[in-house]
Amino acid sequence: MGRSEHLDFEIVKKRARELRSKATPSETLLWKELRNRKLFGYKFLRQHPIVYNPYGPIHEINSEYDQFRDAEMVNLGLHILRIKNEELLDIKEVLKKIETYLNSIN
Repeated sequence: MGRSEHLDFEIVKKRARELRSKATPSETLLWKELRNRKLFGYKFLRQHPIVYNPYGPIHEINSEYDQFRDAEMVNLGLHILRIKNEELLDIKEVLKKIETYLNSIN
């Protein structure tokens, strides 16, 4: 996805929808546990489109781009916890990791 595509909300929304529809089995299992405020009443956003300031230092190198995107979301008051797909093999540990993170931000 090129820089100009990040600016068009319809393209961003379509991409988020695509990512949700192509979830791995592990992601699907995790979201069954998180949806509808099941985990301690918290609302979790899954591939939720956010249109950000297009004038930031966007780099298409993944780790730099991820760091930029995370910083933008933190500036919006959101909290980010990254979970690797292989971690989802132990859903109980992932839920414990989420609980620990939630306790650390309260």
